[in-house]
Amino acid sequence: MKLQTILVFATIKVAALSLSAGEPQPTLNPHLEPLRPLLGRTFKGTFEGSKPEKPTVDMSRWERTLNGQAVRVLHSINQGIYGGETLFIWNEKTQAVEYFYFTTAGYMTTGTMQVKNGKIETHEQVKGDAGGVTEVRATSEIQPEGTFHVKAEYLKNGQWTLGHEVTYKEDPAGQVIFK
Repeated sequence: MKLQTILVFATIKVAALSLSAGEPQPTLNPHLEPLRPLLGRTFKGTFEGSKPEKPTVDMSRWERTLNGQAVRVLHSINQGIYGGETLFIWNEKTQAVEYFYFTTAGYMTTGTMQVKNGKIETHEQVKGDAGGVTEVRATSEIQPEGTFHVKAEYLKNGQWTLGHEVTYKEDPAGQVIFK
């Protein structure tokens, strides 16, 4: 019997035993574990620099999906004037966490995620018309008090510029709305 087959049987047996023992947390691909603190939660964040009389407010919902092989994020800005859906997955071939972001504006992005010094770093390529933006890179950090801070930069016309900065707070009653 091949080693790979033995490992598959051993994994199935361990999974069956853990299910019968009442596993405290649903399984998640180990490469997606840095995102676990966000799962099952809805967050609300107001973009820094937006006007108090007309703030830019983002709602995001983080979920475990595909039997723990992916993390899904739904988000909408200002009650659905813009939004999107992201799937984070582990790509065994490239040995990287990759993600795919689809937007209500008709463009999409593909990117990679890494964890460095406790921060989540992402870098994505834009596919389609995003107002001249061709790449986005961001650094995110889950703060000790439970907030989630994101700072993004956009590559437009060959120049990196500040895109947005948002600190999200959990909002259990919050809803992601699409029109």
